[in-house]
Amino acid sequence: MKRFSANLGFLWRELDLLDRIRAAADAGFDAVELHWPYDTPAQDILNCCQDAGVRLLALNSPRGDLSKGEYGLAALQGREAEFREGFLRAAEFAISAGAPRMHIMAGVTPNTPAARATLGANLRWVEATVPELSYLLEPLNIFDAPGYFYHLPEQAVRVIRDEDLGRTQLMFDIYHVGREGLSPEKEFDRFRDAVGHVQIAAVPTRTEPHAGSVDMAAALNHLLRNGYSGWIGCEYKPERTIEAGLPRLRQLASYLGAGAERPTKGA
Repeated sequence: MKRFSANLGFLWRELDLLDRIRAAADAGFDAVELHWPYDTPAQDILNCCQDAGVRLLALNSPRGDLSKGEYGLAALQGREAEFREGFLRAAEFAISAGAPRMHIMAGVTPNTPAARATLGANLRWVEATVPELSYLLEPLNIFDAPGYFYHLPEQAVRVIRDEDLGRTQLMFDIYHVGREGLSPEKEFDRFRDAVGHVQIAAVPTRTEPHAGSVDMAAALNHLLRNGYSGWIGCEYKPERTIEAGLPRLRQLASYLGAGAERPTKGA
């Protein structure tokens, strides 16, 4: 499990956050990533990660008003002050908790020139205001997040390149790529220089990554052979229990670049 991090937004959700961190360490993960941990004190998260011997990789920027279905604010025209206030609180939290990265959530809004300009201005401000962190942009597929500002890797990468962002990279989620009907291998080859983090789950079920229509072993080995050396975030929803799926996840992890017996697809 050396390359794999546990995304605790989906895994061990029946536990409180600190117990999720401990459970991830007990399962063999060396790193964790979070969604919105802001109800737990940042110092407690830092202490727990240190005690458990795991690294905290990243967390998400605030979502906004959940009652209105908001899913981030960075591209929402007229909400700049609210986005920046929330970002500053989240950045202070991330630094205190020991997270080096933040996923900046663009939000549900049409991909118009005005929204594009809003996102660009906010991202430039983010990089200039909190240089201690680096940042990620993640396209979300149209089935799980209809109306999200971008749903294809090329759209997020275009923002990064057009705005000349120096510490912002692409969150390359093979699940979202696959749900869009794209080849993870081809999309990675197109944008490998922009990829900052990789996440996985089965396509289209979002369950354990060994199942589904994407050959995850082949896809991950392609990434590793072609320049990716970072963490692989396990952001999946267990089909039954986490413990039931862990042996197959360990098999997938052992196969990566090691010549071990190839894991079979399916449950």
